[in-house]
This record gives sequence, C-alpha cells and structure tokens, in this order.
Amino acid sequence: MSGNATYRHTQAAVLSICAVDAPVVVTSEEMDQRLGTTYDRVGLKPGMLARLAGIHERRWWPEGVSFTEGAATAGAKALAEAGVDPSRVGLMVNTSVSREHLEPSMAVQIHHALGMPTSCLNFDLANACLGFVNGMQLAATMIDSGQIDYALVVNGESSRHTQEVTLDRLAGEDATAEDVLSQFATLTLGSGAAAIVLGRADAHPQGHRIVGGISRAGTEHHDLCVGDLEWMRTDTRGLLEAGIALSRAAWEEARAEFDWASMDRYIAHQISQVHVRAMCEALDIPPERLPLTFPTRGNMGPAAVAFTLAMEADSLVAGDRVLMMGVGSGLNVSCLEIAW
Repeated sequence: MSGNATYRHTQAAVLSICAVDAPVVVTSEEMDQRLGTTYDRVGLKPGMLARLAGIHERRWWPEGVSFTEGAATAGAKALAEAGVDPSRVGLMVNTSVSREHLEPSMAVQIHHALGMPTSCLNFDLANACLGFVNGMQLAATMIDSGQIDYALVVNGESSRHTQEVTLDRLAGEDATAEDVLSQFATLTLGSGAAAIVLGRADAHPQGHRIVGGISRAGTEHHDLCVGDLEWMRTDTRGLLEAGIALSRAAWEEARAEFDWASMDRYIAHQISQVHVRAMCEALDIPPERLPLTFPTRGNMGPAAVAFTLAMEADSLVAGDRVLMMGVGSGLNVSCLEIAW
C-alpha cells in the first residue's frame, strides 16, 4: 500500500534538533507521599510509578511559565543551531497537546515570540503523542513540493496543572482503587519542549535526509485513553495490547518498502518500561538501541520522540539509520526514518 499510509520523501532534511528541560523536578516518591492515605485506605501499595512504570521523576515548568515559552525557547535554539534566519521559514507547526485555551491557536504565541515573518504559515497540529512526527511529515511534504524552503516544528508540554488536580482528586476521601488505577497514567506524564528545523537537502548536503515512513490507524480503539486539562482516564492494558498489535501490523506491512530490522537507533515514544519491553519484543528491536528518557522525564507526549532524539544527536554519526516511532491515543501508529 502506498500514498498517505506509506510514503517516501525526496528533498527534506533535518538541519537541527533541540530539547529544553522544564526545571522543576518532581519525584514519584513525592507523588506517593501525597497519595499515601488513599493507598492505605484502598489497599494499594506505593511505588507503582517507579516499580511498574519505571518512572522515578518528571519535570514541571515553574508557576507562571507557559509551555509555549518552552516551545519558543526550543525553536529559537533550533533555528540558531541550523543557522536559519526566522525570516526564511515558510512553515511553523506547533504540535503540543497542551493548551491554555481553545482559540486562538497556541502557534500564534510561539510565532510572535520567535519574530517569524507574516509570510510564515503557522497553526497547531494535534494528534495525541504522534503530533510531532505528523508535523515533520507535513513539513517534509511541503519542502518536497517546493512550496517552502524551511520549516520549524515545535512542541511544548506541561503536565503540572493536570497532575496537581489529579493528585488532589485522588487524595480525596471518596477516591477508590479503581479511580487511582484509571488515572494512574496521568501521573506518568512529564513536561518539556523540543524543536526541529527542516530544510532542502540539495541546499544543505550536511543535513540528515528524511527517508520516509508509514502510518496506520486503529481508530476502533479511540475510547481507550481520553483526557482533558482536568482529567485523563486510561485503560492501560487495553491501550498497550491494541498499540502493540497495531504496531506489529504496520511493521509487517512496511517490510515491502522499508527494512527496519537493523536500525542504528530506534527513537521511540517514551511511555513506560512495560511499553518499551513489549515493543522491543513484538518488533524484535535490540533494547540497547532504544534510548530511554522516561525514567527521569516521564511521558512528555508528542515532545518525547523529538526530545529523545535531541538527547541522542551528539552520539550519532554520518551514515547511521534512525527510526522515529510511536503510538498515539486514538489509536494511530507512525514511523519515520532519517538517514543521519
């Protein structure tokens, strides 16, 4: 199958990628302490975040600091590292799940903060944890078509508000064990920002070519993880099983077009140690080639793949094959290959 589902790019290259940490460290032990009374009352043991999910800490932005500021900071760093003046960027996509309001877009704040030109198309692209990869695909397609020369894809996530209201709710006297388990995934989230600059490969031979990728949908599973700023409920087991099944199906279908059996690095969306182990086993991925950021950053949503790649960039060498991959609530699966 070809077209939107399986695709190749011809002219797009990664020129730079940057990550920005949120500075406030919040440990899983601190969260356990806030829920200690509830755990005792409903018969649950503390330590699930660290023991089961493998998440020991995550980060928050300070009070009064917006995730859009983090996204703008990451974007400015990426543009500077790429040596691209903002005036030359034809597209800026904000892929954040986090929002402060429904209208206008979060992209306009970032566009303004970066001093982007009026000719720079800008908008939000939201698709749960796959937003960043989808934004890269869209930007690469516009570069391939000749419509733009440069694109900036940004993401900033803030888990602070959602986690604070969830902790307060679960610390209440009427919270049940079912409440804790259904909202457990909310406590695995993390905050951070990342940005990537794409340009024309023929003008930047030092860039890292975007080869192509695959996307597959399993939208019959759209009700497994549903959330807003105040509440997120997750069928953790159902989401894992459906995500692995969809990933395996996509992986098998991609074999006709791509050989991803021996990539030098697998940059996967960061959810938990349970998810990573299951993904490596299902797709026969060597665990040592899949770097981890979730133990100290948590699940940063769509920022996670880009953030992890930014952390690995200095260790990659010319000729390395890199696969960005992830599962997003809904469900959707995407993989995107980069020739480093």
